[in-house]
Amino acid sequence: MIKKKIVFLFNSFLSHKDIYFVVMTAMFFSFDKNLLLCSPINRVILFFFKKNTSPILKDLISSNYVDIHSHLLPGIDDGAKDIEDSKYLLNQLKDIGFQKIITTPHIIKDVWKNTSSSIADSYKETSQLLLEANETIPFKAAAEYMMDGHFFDLIHKKEPFLTLKDNYILVEMSYMAAPMQLFDILFDLQIAGYRPVLAHPERYGFYHFSLKPYEELKEAGCLFQLNLLSTVGYYGPQVAKMAQMLLDQQMIDFVGSDAHHTRHTSSFEHKIVIKKEENLVKAIANNQFFDF
Repeated sequence: MIKKKIVFLFNSFLSHKDIYFVVMTAMFFSFDKNLLLCSPINRVILFFFKKNTSPILKDLISSNYVDIHSHLLPGIDDGAKDIEDSKYLLNQLKDIGFQKIITTPHIIKDVWKNTSSSIADSYKETSQLLLEANETIPFKAAAEYMMDGHFFDLIHKKEPFLTLKDNYILVEMSYMAAPMQLFDILFDLQIAGYRPVLAHPERYGFYHFSLKPYEELKEAGCLFQLNLLSTVGYYGPQVAKMAQMLLDQQMIDFVGSDAHHTRHTSSFEHKIVIKKEENLVKAIANNQFFDF
């Protein structure tokens, strides 16, 4: 009789509090699971009340973490808008647990017309303003290079690139499609003495159908940098799924925040949606390689 009443309540129009009370009461008294799962609506209710035991992303950040991907120099790309914005974002990242930061403004021809020299000038000015404001987090600048025809030309002109460390250079692709000359770029870049670190490989939707393109990139000499926010579902479920796959295959070498604004930094308070965090923790630890 009690079981019949519970089924009736679940299939009636109840308030959220009523539903919560019924679910918790049934679970507490260990009623038959089949009773609670007897209809689709009941399964949905149980799903929403299921406890999420996944860790919060910021709690996985190691004590010596060095971030290698962000957009914190003011007014030169789609990141920080001004120096106050830069200071605020830096303090948020410091509060999350970042120990050192390598910021990486975009270099994309006809979009963000940054150069090695203009970024260096912006970094020098920003560093002075941060010093005057008594901001103490260690902070340096590199760049995130779009792999396109312009970048290909820069390689052959022997343009001095801004690197993360030594010869490690952060590169990206368009989210629409890989460049036609992608593997030529990667080959020539390495001939020139650089090691390409591909930013956010999990976000390139045109690669989501198979792991083969990622394997080919690895064979071509690419290191992979995962965006940390992919693990909390910030960019959507498909990106999170690919992040999980790449982590499971141990293809991720490093991670980065790719912080542009406060929506990014606040998302470190979210729980991760990937199923296993062991390889993510290892990748986070790998960033110590870029210590300075």
